[in-house]
Amino acid sequence: MSDLPLIQQIKKRIPNLEKNWDRYKHMLRERKVPAKTVLFKEGEYAKTIFIVRNGCLRIKFDDNGRDITIAFIFANRAVTSIHSYRGTHKESRFGLESIEPSEIYYITEEDATTLYKENEGLKEILLEFTLERFENYLGLFLSRIRDSPEERYLNLIKQQPDIVSRIPQHYIASYLGITPVSLSRIRNRVWKEHS
Repeated sequence: MSDLPLIQQIKKRIPNLEKNWDRYKHMLRERKVPAKTVLFKEGEYAKTIFIVRNGCLRIKFDDNGRDITIAFIFANRAVTSIHSYRGTHKESRFGLESIEPSEIYYITEEDATTLYKENEGLKEILLEFTLERFENYLGLFLSRIRDSPEERYLNLIKQQPDIVSRIPQHYIASYLGITPVSLSRIRNRVWKEHS
């Protein structure tokens, strides 16, 4: 846990957290999960913050029987259901599951509250993570309006080249807002043009 870059970055910015880490480290619990492990479901009250050590998680929701992927969460990233977490006590609008075998850390709402109260500046870091995630969602939203499916695919592999080898194609297709058949056609066309 101490070698997780995200935790190291946070500890450097919050001196009190670094100084008292021995008192807090038990709050960050480790869990190893196989692929397709549901961490919380859409409609559940989700108050846990997850940090990916390795592997990949996906944020998803059900659209009248269609499984839609909103985001992929890779190593050294944190994720939670902001809708549930921000204090409104509402059900999560999406679910979270592992795509590959993953090692994750998680912290409960109660422990997170203790950390916020005792470590000034920690909520600001959480806000930065939230704004970064919002920016990613906004980019996805604008891309769905502005870009063709092929442009969305090319942008994805440009920004995250290893995604094609790690993520099952049906999840990539749902993330791009297209069918797996359309993705296959796009991949074949792109491969022919670039080979």
